[in-house]
Amino acid sequence: MLPINHFKRALRSGSAQLGVWSTIPSPYISELIAGAGYDWVLIDSEHTPTDVPLVLNQLQAVSGAIAKPGTVPSHPIVRPAWNDPVLIKRYLDVGAQTLLLPFVQNAEEARAAVSATRYAPHGIRGMGGSTRASNFGRIPDYVDRAADELCVLVQVETMQALDQIERIADVEGVDGIFIGPADLSASMGFPGKSRHPDVTRAIDDAIRRIRACGKAPGIMMTDEERARECLALGAQFVAVAIDTVLLRDGLDITLAQYRDCPQRTSAY
Repeated sequence: MLPINHFKRALRSGSAQLGVWSTIPSPYISELIAGAGYDWVLIDSEHTPTDVPLVLNQLQAVSGAIAKPGTVPSHPIVRPAWNDPVLIKRYLDVGAQTLLLPFVQNAEEARAAVSATRYAPHGIRGMGGSTRASNFGRIPDYVDRAADELCVLVQVETMQALDQIERIADVEGVDGIFIGPADLSASMGFPGKSRHPDVTRAIDDAIRRIRACGKAPGIMMTDEERARECLALGAQFVAVAIDTVLLRDGLDITLAQYRDCPQRTSAY
């Protein structure tokens, strides 16, 4: 049986989905995150040393995770390194059902992203035979029904892309549009200042426009107050944590609690 993409259905119903951005290329970490109860986990291969075989292992870890009582395992979203049809084909074949495609600037690039996820005559995805996505050929109608459970998210990261939101949203097969605050701030002349008032206004406007087009807006926002503001504006898939930041902060905070310990001496 073709697995149901509950994340895609949640977006279509208008439900908000909270996620974790995962940049640690480890199936062990992926399994740990997936059992925490977040709605989705982003497996990033754009800004990490992750490759296709390792993403396969991470997907297997997420699918095998045991969720906390009262929750379900997180839905995995894979971000390829680029909006590239070869990468898209490979990640789909190893079982990814939701992709976040970076740096989509216009409707033409959005159509190319969707086309790469569809078999002919609706797209250019290659026929892979007995892939993991089709349970190694055990899902007899996979080719006919695969697109029903695939979710295509495109990432707008520049002012030029924001100007094209309505045209991008109008592309059939685009399920959601993710706003990249870091690259957007750089595009606007405020690199490293994603909370600059001008950037905030641009993001707020983009969220409203995406919702007005009937598509799901998404963003990564680890500041709780700002994340809640984005959700209130209508953002539907929001990453509220990053695994490396959680680990870094946890380590730093724990060590700081013992800095006044009189028995502690420097190793240098």
